[in-house]
Amino acid sequence: MHLPVEASGAVQARRIEGAARGLLRGIGLLTQALFKAGEFGLTRSQVALLDALEAGPLRVTGLATATGMAQPRVTVCLQKLEEAGLVERQRCAADRRAVETSLTSAGRDLLERGRRRMAAALLAALASGAESDGPVASVEESERAVATARDAIAVLLDAMESEAS
Repeated sequence: MHLPVEASGAVQARRIEGAARGLLRGIGLLTQALFKAGEFGLTRSQVALLDALEAGPLRVTGLATATGMAQPRVTVCLQKLEEAGLVERQRCAADRRAVETSLTSAGRDLLERGRRRMAAALLAALASGAESDGPVASVEESERAVATARDAIAVLLDAMESEAS
């Protein structure tokens, strides 16, 4: 027996809801744990700005879009990052009225050191978690687990971005 289209859609929605239950909380908790392990010495907002600037210089509006922060928040965070010598702001060559922000070498180094600490903590956590279930997870198994999670998040993000456009 086939369900009516409406009932079938409701069943599908409940299945996805069940699968997604706890996803936001889980991602949030993982983000907190990784951020803590990174020992950046900055706020999460400041690290998000450094991360967004890694690809190249951006204006405040571009940073606000990339991070989901309000422009005034971006401006305040950038001032603190500039005072710490982690970013620099310059007039845009294409539009002298605009200002672009870029990472300094100190900002890039801080981001890389934090990421290495995060990776080391994640590897240690995966290895210790494997001990309770049997042999210690190899680096290859840990890498596969992280890559699988990254790819799954990319699929969800792509779906959400295409839905928003």
